[in-house]
Amino acid sequence: MGDLKPWHIVIVVLVFVVLFGAKRLPDSAKSVAKSLRIFKDELKTPEEKKSDGGSSSTPSN
Repeated sequence: MGDLKPWHIVIVVLVFVVLFGAKRLPDSAKSVAKSLRIFKDELKTPEEKKSDGGSSSTPSN
């Protein structure tokens, strides 16, 4: 247990395709990636944010 085999990944991908459909999958992946970027940015300490120059990688909409 704990070993991730290639067929495990195939099953997970198939489940995502069935749940979200092939057309909505790219949009879903894009939103997950954006959420992860925001989450990682929020985890930074104030010192790390200062050393980045205060620039945020997320666009302000």
